Amino acid sequence: MNDVELVRDHLAREPGELTPHRVAAALRAAGRPVGDITVRSVHETLRRELLGAGPLEPLLRDDDVTDVLVNGADAVYVDRGEGLELSTVRFPAESDVRRLAQRLAASGGRRLDDASPCCDVRLADGTRFHAVLSPLARPGTLISLRVPRVRPFTLDELVASGSVTDIGARLLRDVIARRLAFLVSGGTGSGKTTMLATLLALVPAAERLVLVEDASELRPDHPHVVALESRPPNVEGAGGIDLRLLVRQALRMRPDRLVVGEVRGGEVVELLAALNTGHEGGCGTLHANAATLVPARVEALALAAGLGRAAAHSQFASAVDIVLHVARGPDGRRRLAQLAMPRVRDDGFVTMVPVADFPATGGPRWGAGADLLADRLAA
Repeated sequence: MNDVELVRDHLAREPGELTPHRVAAALRAAGRPVGDITVRSVHETLRRELLGAGPLEPLLRDDDVTDVLVNGADAVYVDRGEGLELSTVRFPAESDVRRLAQRLAASGGRRLDDASPCCDVRLADGTRFHAVLSPLARPGTLISLRVPRVRPFTLDELVASGSVTDIGARLLRDVIARRLAFLVSGGTGSGKTTMLATLLALVPAAERLVLVEDASELRPDHPHVVALESRPPNVEGAGGIDLRLLVRQALRMRPDRLVVGEVRGGEVVELLAALNTGHEGGCGTLHANAATLVPARVEALALAAGLGRAAAHSQFASAVDIVLHVARGPDGRRRLAQLAMPRVRDDGFVTMVPVADFPATGGPRWGAGADLLADRLAA
């Protein structure tokens, strides 16, 4: 048994505050040599286990890291904006990964054990935590951490990084200034939340933003932001608050801009209804593989919530002015890929008309929707 395990067992038998003095006493009681370097090393290791994220703490403190992924004890990956890379961090054993996952879940008020082996929760610092325990997960307990950015990107910073072109930035500024209702679409990890937070920072300071989110991730740089966050049911199945209820509550809070952080269920019905009742400039994010597929995605979510296909398309066409699609390239870089606008066909259903495509290299490719957007901005 190593020094850390010896001290951990000693402290488990005699609970109390973790201090260097108690670490030295535990080592002395076990007949181990007690030196300043050893005491500091054991104390720091146990402190990270009890108070921080253990071996993951240095990765989470790295300003460039957006995601930390633990695949069992022997593989920890990080994403610094250019794709996943294997870090040098390792865990001594699977039991250490499991213990860390359970402690982080408990810090968020959730249960994680063999009876409830999956957990998704927002931690106190805003980090999105998800875990699945072994043996459900292979090669061991899996931990996924989405790290919130301390300060959101500005639009100028996105332009400087190549995520948005100069022309794209001008169009985005016009969309916000003209109070167009929009959705940011894209795949998982494509930068939807980052793009939405950046655009919300462009909203005039005199306007009130009301955010509704499943897990609080948006941190727009704006002076008047209030937020509502959903709550899952407890272990008895009671006390859950879903996004549909929160969207209805948000409408009573005098929003200048209603923002749904991620539309993934029945809340799409309330959002479309709100945007059809005079709430200009509303927005949200939506999972979709392309801007052209957004109507089908909205239709599927609305059907599951009890809204018919024709009604869903009609509501979508009159509620959403434009879709901003973000994508992640093979090199791992996120960028604004396409703007598209909804247009109603003769059969009453919606199709998306491309305004502009922004390839990874070269200038924009303008589509038939460019004139539609120009007319909307001039209206």
